[in-house]
Amino acid sequence: MFALENTLVLDLTHTGPGDVCTMMLGDLGSEVIKIQAIPDVSPKGRASYIDDDLKNHVFNPLNRNKKSLGLNLRAEEARAIMYRLCERADVVVEGFRPGTVKRLGVDYETVAAINPRIIYCSLSGYGQSGPYAGLPGHDVNYTGMSGVLGLIGNRTGPPVIPLNLLGDFAGAALHGVIGILAALAARHTIGKGQYVDIAYLDTTISLLSFFGTRYFASGTILRRGETALHGAYPYYGVYETRDGKYISIGCLESRFWEVLCGALELEHLAEHHFQPDHFFMGSENPLWEEVRGELQRVFLTRTRDEWFEFLAPYDIPVGKVYAMDEVFGDPQVRHREMTVELEHELLGKVVQIGSPIKLSETPACARRLAPTFGQHTREVLKELDYPDSEIERFYEERVIG
Repeated sequence: MFALENTLVLDLTHTGPGDVCTMMLGDLGSEVIKIQAIPDVSPKGRASYIDDDLKNHVFNPLNRNKKSLGLNLRAEEARAIMYRLCERADVVVEGFRPGTVKRLGVDYETVAAINPRIIYCSLSGYGQSGPYAGLPGHDVNYTGMSGVLGLIGNRTGPPVIPLNLLGDFAGAALHGVIGILAALAARHTIGKGQYVDIAYLDTTISLLSFFGTRYFASGTILRRGETALHGAYPYYGVYETRDGKYISIGCLESRFWEVLCGALELEHLAEHHFQPDHFFMGSENPLWEEVRGELQRVFLTRTRDEWFEFLAPYDIPVGKVYAMDEVFGDPQVRHREMTVELEHELLGKVVQIGSPIKLSETPACARRLAPTFGQHTREVLKELDYPDSEIERFYEERVIG
């Protein structure tokens, strides 16, 4: 049994964060039907064959555990198919700019009139209302406007873009899942569905909650590279090792710092440690760079892995800074089953990143790989009781694909 078994999700998303949101719902057991626009190409252009595009598609986990329904929502008969699906669905997730689903006739008001128990989640850059609602954007815009991007990087350098991990994935995707799960839980109490409005900007700002308290309380403004959690102080940071790799040290607590200094035979540094203000501001005292320099000289005497093996038994917060090709061979990562293997009929064994949500009774599971475009169109329409003759006509008229 799965946590979200017997939950039907209609996925209208078309970019990574939306795909991650619905992938997680699928991993938790939802039946997810991905409704995809029909490409303006010939059927031959969609043929499956082994090349880099197919391999990248199959290895990409974002559409795993989903069915693909090709549907031209600009066609009236396609919208009728969508409405029939909505009668059965529990959740709709879309990631268009505000107003697009209204023009397509599949907005919340329309869908809720068909099924009042529907949970309808919209993921958009700036939300469904406000002066920026209609603006396009990407992660770098949302992290910038949230104040997060300005806090990442060295004190003397420009902001450093952290991939699209924050606004897109930690922000919109995860908060979308949380909002949907909360609405599903509330449905048991209030007896009806509701609208879930998730904005990339809002969710990225929410990641600053801890640091925002100091600004609201005292007006303190965080500066890039100047706080303890930026690595501005030597007890929390990364150090190069003899092999040109890096080791991470996270000794925020005094007991860890004292043990580290003892293990490195630098006991005289133990008194130079964390103060509460270090969370919010840096120091001009050259002492901290002197302390860092002493640690760096010591760390250059062994390799990264030698330092990890040496320091871990001391019960010190220490970690290796991995490259991508090292992460998935780590024994802890393997023990936690953070990679999964599935079989593809053409490509054989396919490895993907597993689910981080570990449930004892209803575990998450990658059950099947991403579908090809329109792979389940006929199957879904048959389940909706459309006759074969009508399905064939829909294909001919490009209502479905």
